[in-house]
Amino acid sequence: MDLRIDWPLVLLLLLPLFFYFGWTYFRERQRLKKSHVVVLAIRIIAVGCLVFALAGPYLLLPIKEEQIVYLIDRSASMNGTEDEMVQFIQESLQSKKDQQLAGVYSFSSTLQTEAILSKTLKEVPKLTEIKATDQTNIEQSLQLATGIVNPKKATRFVLLTDANETKGDVLEFATRLKDSNISVDVVPFSQPVVHDVSLKSFVSPQVAYVGEQQQLVTEIYATAAGKGELLLYENDELIHRESIELNEGTNMFTYKHAATAEGLVKYEAVVQVGQDAIFENNKLTSVTMVQSEPHLLIVNGYETASPIAAALGSQSIAFDVIEPKSLPNELSSYLQYNAIIFDNVPGHLVGEAKMSVIEQAVKNFGVGFTMVGGENSFGLGGYFKTPIETLLPVEMEIKGKEQLPSLGLVIVLDRSGSMSGSKLELAKEAAARSVEMLRDEDTLGFIAFDDRPWEIIETAPLSSKEEAVDTILSVTPGGGTEIYSSLAKAYENLADLKLQRKHIILLTDGQSQSGNYEDLIADGKENGITLSTVAIGQDADANLLEALSDMGSGRFYDVIDEQTIPSILSRETAMISRTYIEDNPFYPAIYNAAGWNTLFANGVPQMNAYIGTTAKQGATVIAESEKEDPVLAQWQYGLGKTFAFTSDSTGKWTGDWARWQDWETFWQTLISQMLPSYNDVAYDVRLETDGSFMITDPTNEAAFLDIVAVNEAGEELETQLETISTSQVRATVQAEPGLIFFRIADEKQAIYQAGLSVPYSAEYELLPVNEHLVEELTKQTGGSVLKEPQEVFRDFAKKGADRQNIASWLLLAGMLLFFIDITIRRFGWSFLTKPKKKEQLVEEKPVQAEDTNVAQLLKGMKKRS
Repeated sequence: MDLRIDWPLVLLLLLPLFFYFGWTYFRERQRLKKSHVVVLAIRIIAVGCLVFALAGPYLLLPIKEEQIVYLIDRSASMNGTEDEMVQFIQESLQSKKDQQLAGVYSFSSTLQTEAILSKTLKEVPKLTEIKATDQTNIEQSLQLATGIVNPKKATRFVLLTDANETKGDVLEFATRLKDSNISVDVVPFSQPVVHDVSLKSFVSPQVAYVGEQQQLVTEIYATAAGKGELLLYENDELIHRESIELNEGTNMFTYKHAATAEGLVKYEAVVQVGQDAIFENNKLTSVTMVQSEPHLLIVNGYETASPIAAALGSQSIAFDVIEPKSLPNELSSYLQYNAIIFDNVPGHLVGEAKMSVIEQAVKNFGVGFTMVGGENSFGLGGYFKTPIETLLPVEMEIKGKEQLPSLGLVIVLDRSGSMSGSKLELAKEAAARSVEMLRDEDTLGFIAFDDRPWEIIETAPLSSKEEAVDTILSVTPGGGTEIYSSLAKAYENLADLKLQRKHIILLTDGQSQSGNYEDLIADGKENGITLSTVAIGQDADANLLEALSDMGSGRFYDVIDEQTIPSILSRETAMISRTYIEDNPFYPAIYNAAGWNTLFANGVPQMNAYIGTTAKQGATVIAESEKEDPVLAQWQYGLGKTFAFTSDSTGKWTGDWARWQDWETFWQTLISQMLPSYNDVAYDVRLETDGSFMITDPTNEAAFLDIVAVNEAGEELETQLETISTSQVRATVQAEPGLIFFRIADEKQAIYQAGLSVPYSAEYELLPVNEHLVEELTKQTGGSVLKEPQEVFRDFAKKGADRQNIASWLLLAGMLLFFIDITIRRFGWSFLTKPKKKEQLVEEKPVQAEDTNVAQLLKGMKKRS
């Protein structure tokens, strides 16, 4: 047991207090009686108790139990050492004492439990699977481990690692462990020395021109001499393959390449060898801005040749034509182009993941975008509440229009166990979007089925969209799959309703027992009910569902990409709930818009039809129908310019426009208006050794730059900007290894694009044990570098103790002493002593009075003399 004080300086208060009491005693000592001395002593002790209580005294009571926590590094750099580490722990456990608790935890980027702290741990359990191994975060692992142990007990962390941390700073955290009960021992381990070849760097020019010879420089490190093969790719197409001789150490290879692709071009280097320890360090990418004439991407939704490509001719802007299914997933593929046109492209062939990437290309990199109408475009294409609708100047809904047909919609959704996860979540989101497209007077029903139907929303007029959406989103997965009874329930609910349009949408990913579908659907058709079906995944009974949609006069969708489900339901709801196509010939009204006036100087051709939309607030309507619907509208979305042309490109809807002598000029004007204005300033963007990016502005206006970083998936990355000087800005980006694209814009919104490669994690480098970190960590925490398993359970230099605060007891003692003090002064000392008999008190009283009177008489005589 040990007595300690938190604030010993408080005890200095005792000096003036004791001085005061001492001075009082010596001044009055002649007149002080025994009782007064006792009271003074009680008061001194009481004040002393209060002062000691203010000083924060406490007792340290020893704790016999001790804690040993094993922390196993299971990051990629420790591959091949797991068995050896487990064997070390197993042998060390043989020396564990009864009063010691032991636990096993493993970590890479974070901590996970293998065996909780207990006195009964005798063997190391089978280690659980660890997924993310691309980082080593010793700091976070120790921080989490300190929250597991009892801080009052003596604790020893045994860290089995190579100490090559790639994230965090464990030495900074170790300073918090000083003067605590926690120490850190380290058992150094490292990967066995094996043959490995790694790409150390791959460099291409930041800026080049079409046809210019570029130098692609590759640096390869080999642990031993050997042979290999170097492959170089341009936008994922092989441009060079070479057999190479590798010497031990660093090898440099240079390849000259004339750029053929345009825009932001991705180059990739891959090295292949026969025996290789780590495959993750064999690939690096680099990005070059290849400047050239503008380049257009036309996505053609027709089965025939692109009408827009035919209208433009061969002497116009360079363009590529692709089908919707061929749209790429990566942002780099879109940044090759200056503008994109969707011509009658259905949304379910695109999917929301690709839509999000396109939205980022428009918003942050200034790529122009135009949607052209047709039977598969705008609202009919299923773009309601998608990223494409977000970037367009028009909304897919028709607002404030004439009376539309009355509608009854029943959604029949598979909620079986096989739908759990993203399939069910996307299906519920799709159903919720369909509800939002309905009017308040429309009728809605929602049936979720597993092995039987569950009527989640009864088929009735829609009273509250918000409530219906919340109800749909709350559906959880269930058991098996039984389609027929659920479909029969939907038909039954719609049969007797007096509505102009009645429609059922069936979504399922499974198969069901047979039923009399022919009679069910035939009876439904007599009541005006149509049926569309959606087969989700390869396990769905596509043949049955397609047959049902044919019998039900609806549409069948075979979905492989789950991301397309919301677009499908939006398209279905739009097709049966709205009369979108306006097909009365008219002459569009042209408004005063820059760049368009001269085109219509000789008049405006007649147009046959268009898709109804609503212009967004802030959009500029260039051409408008007689019903005041936008035919051609534009606006600025982020850094990109976007257009909506609600008629088609074939001539079926555009009528005389397609036969107009300025038809080609119309498209060229539209494309020229879409093109972004790029910045001629060559900003220098470089990756620093600490992982941040340094951006240099030669115009010395770095503080005014707008900088955005986006990854290949089109996700905007969290970026922290720090102005270093008038010409430099540091960007710290939370990014995974791979390509990062920077969009840099000045105050005039002129755009500069750059792409850089974040290399693979240092986890995938063959590095020796970090001896410096091991030494510093053990030194700062009072631990040791262990070589033998038995050393783990050696005696602790600092024992655990439980802190027992005694300030409250001292306060209580002081209060009691003050109470005794007050009692003595109020009632006299005799109150605390044993009282005498009554007879004795009566006899003594006159004598005391007489003595007192005599003493007073003598005192008076003495004064007169």
